[in-house]
Amino acid sequence: MLRMSALCSGIVLLFVGFGVASDRPNILYIMSDDHAAHAISAYRSRLAKVAPTPNIDRLGREGALFENAFCTNSICSPSRACVLTGQYNHINGAFDLGGRVLPGKQMLALQMGKAGYDTAMVGKWHLKAEPADFNYYCVLAGQGSYFNPEFRIRGEKAWGKNTVKFDGKHSTDAITDLTLDWLQKGWDQQKPFFLMHHYKAPHDYFDNAKRYESYLADVDIPEPKTLWNRDPAFGSLATRGADDELIPHIGTSNGPRNPRRSYLGDLPQRFPAEFPENFDPANFSSEENTRFAYNAYLKKFLRCVKGIDDNLGRLFKHLEDAGQLDNTVIIYTGDQGFMLGEHDYQDKRWMYEESQRMPFLVRYPRTVPAGQRFDTLVENVDYAPTMLEFAGADIPDSVQGKSFKSLLETGKESADWKQEAYYRYWMHMAHHDNPGHLGIRTKTHKLIYYYGCNYDGGYQTPAGWELYDLASDPHETRNIYHDPAQGALVADLKNRLADTRKRVGDDGTHFPKCEAVVQEFWDYSKADQTKARQISHNYLARRLKELKAGKRNIKTWSGE
Repeated sequence: MLRMSALCSGIVLLFVGFGVASDRPNILYIMSDDHAAHAISAYRSRLAKVAPTPNIDRLGREGALFENAFCTNSICSPSRACVLTGQYNHINGAFDLGGRVLPGKQMLALQMGKAGYDTAMVGKWHLKAEPADFNYYCVLAGQGSYFNPEFRIRGEKAWGKNTVKFDGKHSTDAITDLTLDWLQKGWDQQKPFFLMHHYKAPHDYFDNAKRYESYLADVDIPEPKTLWNRDPAFGSLATRGADDELIPHIGTSNGPRNPRRSYLGDLPQRFPAEFPENFDPANFSSEENTRFAYNAYLKKFLRCVKGIDDNLGRLFKHLEDAGQLDNTVIIYTGDQGFMLGEHDYQDKRWMYEESQRMPFLVRYPRTVPAGQRFDTLVENVDYAPTMLEFAGADIPDSVQGKSFKSLLETGKESADWKQEAYYRYWMHMAHHDNPGHLGIRTKTHKLIYYYGCNYDGGYQTPAGWELYDLASDPHETRNIYHDPAQGALVADLKNRLADTRKRVGDDGTHFPKCEAVVQEFWDYSKADQTKARQISHNYLARRLKELKAGKRNIKTWSGE
């Protein structure tokens, strides 16, 4: 930024307030927790007509929307660490929900500060360590509460001991209020701002502000076909078990399929108003129970989304009234996707499209043409360098992601841009019964390798491979890995997966016992498959024993 006298600086600021361009934009990064792309109407999904999101849609209409934006690990803390550091989880060390990024390592905040930005973090943080590298923060403790939320702030006491509470408020409203207050009273307007504005919603168990209780009340939410029709070709030995014996135990469910955890088991107690009066599942068929649970789940989720969209309307209006809307790079995304009934799965964690895919919309009319939709593969490790380049900030050599600023401004994908998005989920069979897995997603195909063990190589579930042709099978219903006609494609994609692992530095040295299992079943010979079938039998016996003993929350992802 050019050096000017105080008088000149004041004049420039005055003009900026009325919308005249400054040399560098403000950057507003908005992230909602678990907000799936297919719950945003701009993505034209089955939910678009019943639950529109006009304020989020505006960003794509007046800017750009990415169809192929992906997280590298579909779970809260790891995804946030990727955004903050520009590194994959095996490099930044945030493998699971215990992940943290320590002060002095919060790269994005540090580099923005060095570039002369006033930096702020408001809302859901979920990285345990203090966000001390931001000039200002006001963040929820852990997941935080939907109602009467308490926030951690900087103060005289140790981290976590300085708090403010918003009694009588929903967290989405409170987080927006905090951001508006900072923009009005806290932001040093002699500097551009970098603001991370993070909502808790719509993380489960989704609880909306009371004013939305009637929203969608009389609407039957459109269902994904895969909620009911699990194609026999879907999945693998890893997710179905030998002779389908693990279908009840892999992946938590909407309906009664999973006996350990389901929305049918959880939601009637939490939200009884969403179910028939004096609801008893024994009085209804499996199909009816699944439909009850699905509708309760989706309505609570979409009411939370409605609250986000309405609050973003407030935020955008403030920026517009202040003359800062067009001088601000506005990004909207989630920390990952979310399964909204697809394949009768709940939560995220999977590499399946609805979970791996992130919404990503960006508006900056000064340089980003309106109405663009991109199929370029971008990952959450790419977000930080993109924002840093918009800010004119240095991008450290430690950053693994790459900026796609030029793509946004020219509409052209560079010739050397990556053609594979990498994914790895480490929390083997934790919380939602998802096996450890890794894979790549190209523009046309997805290869998933379920190696099925924890960090120590233990608590094994059967290994298996899945391959989906996304051009002909966008809903991932038919695993073609074992189709003899696909032999050359399988070999090519496995080679690309191995090369991608090398490119991103996932070399197996982080957890060598786990890597030994990864390598053991890589070829997936007939002998490997026979062993995997035996592991399936062994795991079923173990799971049934756990259930009989009432053990429903075992720490499976580390140790035995």
